[in-house]
Amino acid sequence: MTRSAAAVAALALTLSLPTAANAAAPAPAAAVPQVLPIGVAVSALPLAVEDRTGYQRTSFRHWNAGDVPADGCNTRQEVLLAEAVVYPEIGPGCTLTGGTWWSYYDEREVTLAGSLDIDHMVPLAEAWDSGASAWTSARREAYANDQGQPASLVAVTARSNRQKADQDPAEWLPPAPDALCRYGAEWTATKLRWGLAVDELERDRLLEIAAGCGGTDVEFTPAP
Repeated sequence: MTRSAAAVAALALTLSLPTAANAAAPAPAAAVPQVLPIGVAVSALPLAVEDRTGYQRTSFRHWNAGDVPADGCNTRQEVLLAEAVVYPEIGPGCTLTGGTWWSYYDEREVTLAGSLDIDHMVPLAEAWDSGASAWTSARREAYANDQGQPASLVAVTARSNRQKADQDPAEWLPPAPDALCRYGAEWTATKLRWGLAVDELERDRLLEIAAGCGGTDVEFTPAP
């Protein structure tokens, strides 16, 4: 058995990641952070045929009151605060002014919070296709507002987010060449965190990305 194959086998035995069949079951209380080479991580993703039957965006409640309800900021605003390169001023109603952000998808500096979208790294429709259709509404809300792993929600230009829409890496990749390895790793990390599957074309594209991203690690913690 190769080292990569052994790592995949060990991952399957130790993580007990939720899949489409048991996605509603909670992860172990003491989930352990994982760091895997990108090729090993992609190979650990379960393979399944996607099915969008019954999907509605309203099945994923967002944005909610965020991780700190007392701060008066919702999830979107908390992500903007967490990702600010220059921290903004916070006004009434958590209005943000004066900050600076970096959109890594297209390598653009942004100085207006309203010009940014908060991208679900794995779009809501894609998550539904990949296993979230079997989740409870509470788990889907947790997914849609996930700040427990920085890769899950990303502040990017509205233009790049809307170009991406609900496409997976077989259909869309960030236009900035230097973003490719990070994007492939963060997509994989999000799917592993939430026990989401990949389809064949998506997996093959992720493996192509991994082949050109030697030395890139995928870091994730199984969702509670």
